Amino acid sequence: MSRVIFMCGPAGSGKSTYARQLEAQGMTRLSFDVAAWERGMMTMPLAPEVHAEIAHELQTRLLELVAGRQDVLLDFSFHSRQTRDQYRALLAPSGVIPETIYLATDRETVLQRLHQRRASHPDDVVLSDELAAQYFDHFEVPTADEGPLNIIGG
Repeated sequence: MSRVIFMCGPAGSGKSTYARQLEAQGMTRLSFDVAAWERGMMTMPLAPEVHAEIAHELQTRLLELVAGRQDVLLDFSFHSRQTRDQYRALLAPSGVIPETIYLATDRETVLQRLHQRRASHPDDVVLSDELAAQYFDHFEVPTADEGPLNIIGG
């Protein structure tokens, strides 16, 4: 059976840095930011229709990889319990119970990292200072009752 990991944390928390380490160990990384970058979009937020299109493509790819028994890490924000629950429901028919890795990074560090972004590579998507603060302030921290949870200081 496949192993699926939800990389979870606000933008700038260190998810992609950590995810690339797991990718180097053989996991397949799926990323909203990379998918947006490939479409020439280097700032957030995405238009709703583009976000929906990317989500559909990534969900389809996730299910293909799981059917092929490959390990996958989803390098998304997973900013809300609702989003995490939607992906758990998507995986339920396959029997996969995803693990959540939450990058617990303080607000000051996150906002400083995001302020320094310059769209130099796919994991360097630019957000305004206001949007970065909004993303951090409205992020829903995962809890153990959601399933396997690993908390890492970012």
